[in-house]
Amino acid sequence: MASKTPSVEFNNGNRSPILGLGTWKSQTGGEVKQAVKDAIDIGYRHIDCSPVYGNEKEVGEAINEKIKEGVIKREDIFVTSKLWNTAHRPDLVEPALKKTLSDLGLEYLDLYLIHWPFAFKEGEEIFPSDADGKTQSSDVDYVDTWKAMENVFEKGLAKNIGISNFNSQQIDRLLSNCKVKPSTNQVECHPYLPQVKLSEFCKSKGIVITAYSPLGSPDRPWAKPNDPLLLEDPKIKSLATKYKKTPAQVVLRYQVQRGHIVIPKSVSKKRLKENFEIFDFTLAPEDIQLIHTFDCNGRICPMSSSVHNKHYPFHIEF
Repeated sequence: MASKTPSVEFNNGNRSPILGLGTWKSQTGGEVKQAVKDAIDIGYRHIDCSPVYGNEKEVGEAINEKIKEGVIKREDIFVTSKLWNTAHRPDLVEPALKKTLSDLGLEYLDLYLIHWPFAFKEGEEIFPSDADGKTQSSDVDYVDTWKAMENVFEKGLAKNIGISNFNSQQIDRLLSNCKVKPSTNQVECHPYLPQVKLSEFCKSKGIVITAYSPLGSPDRPWAKPNDPLLLEDPKIKSLATKYKKTPAQVVLRYQVQRGHIVIPKSVSKKRLKENFEIFDFTLAPEDIQLIHTFDCNGRICPMSSSVHNKHYPFHIEF
């Protein structure tokens, strides 16, 4: 099935499919591989990865099998990955990207992001911690990291480069010190954290928002039994009834109508198909505004273990 996904234009003229498949929390041992293959068969042409998800090898196997089958060519699929916090030191950026390319079995990435604006202590440990369990930081500045990102971009190892979880002040500082402008800022975004101000700010700078955890990430490992479930929210359900769509389809449509790239995660073929079927209806402008009002600063990925880091992004409003 050919992809019918609309695309978004970046500030450099390159384009990205507006809908992608998120792979955070998708398990290895066959689950993530099957999900990626099913997604490609359904028509997804954008896969969002990260080495910290621990599943890039299987994601790569799925992509390459679909290329071998003739379902897609390499240039048909947009693959995103991210630089983890332990590899912010400029000399570590290119080796980290090359490791990701090796795991994915690809020669280049379509998009490479700095996963977080703060750096961890360099080494093999993904979350290096001290005796008190506090995450150990590195003093590398994300501006220096960005200069190394520009180098991998210039070498063609990544067709586009961007950022993730950056606040407006950090973006402004980056823009004052960069040669290559970030294409996107990937941030948590859903009706309980609609990121209206950050979205407007990024748009004014020519930076596209990519929305992660758009369904509220109900399967996050640290969820508490009494946490509100976005897709069970009566207000979302009533909009779903109005449009004869599912709650998930409504909240995904909410993102694409704002010009945001959206990357819902699923491993269920039924839900993958459902999440893809969001281009045959339109939310009224007043319903977009209504969903904005559900904002309760309901951040589900606060990365609290790094709150002490000088580059922690969530101390300011947006």
